[in-house]
Amino acid sequence: MKRRDALRNLALLTGGLVLVPSCDFSKEDILAAYQNLQITPSLKQLLANIADTIIPPGEIKGAADLSVQDFILVMVNDCMDESGQQSFMNGLQGFESFSKNTAGKNFSKLIQEEKENLILGGLSNEEESEKDIRSFLGTTKRFTIQGFMLSEYIQTEVKPYSLIPGDYQGQVRIADLNTERIHG
Repeated sequence: MKRRDALRNLALLTGGLVLVPSCDFSKEDILAAYQNLQITPSLKQLLANIADTIIPPGEIKGAADLSVQDFILVMVNDCMDESGQQSFMNGLQGFESFSKNTAGKNFSKLIQEEKENLILGGLSNEEESEKDIRSFLGTTKRFTIQGFMLSEYIQTEVKPYSLIPGDYQGQVRIADLNTERIHG
């Protein structure tokens, strides 16, 4: 009986030792929804913070409230070529170090005005070493605005969609028309 118990324990120990190397808990999980990008939850949160800086909440919801970061990642994953995706990922992964070098702190620890100045500085930076940051911020800004304006919240509650040309209004003075100015 003791020999059987020893062999069983040896088999269990060997099986356990085979499985231990595959259990690597040091890496952060990669989100599987974006198969062309290596997005982790912390990078997704950083992207949400950047999008929320571009369109902050106020009288209406901000970009992070509408989950615009998901729209940005889907657009980059599905609509950009490999070099564009690589440039976007290099910029996203290098943005924290850019923030530390430029502002002296992590992006999440900056106040709103410092975040805005950092993003504006990154967009206008002409240095060759910061090309990926500039490309990343430009792409993020473009897709943030596009995703925000096309969101269900904006299309139904802020500026309800109406078919063009709309209702016929005969003999209306131009001064009496109420036009909505969403762009300023």
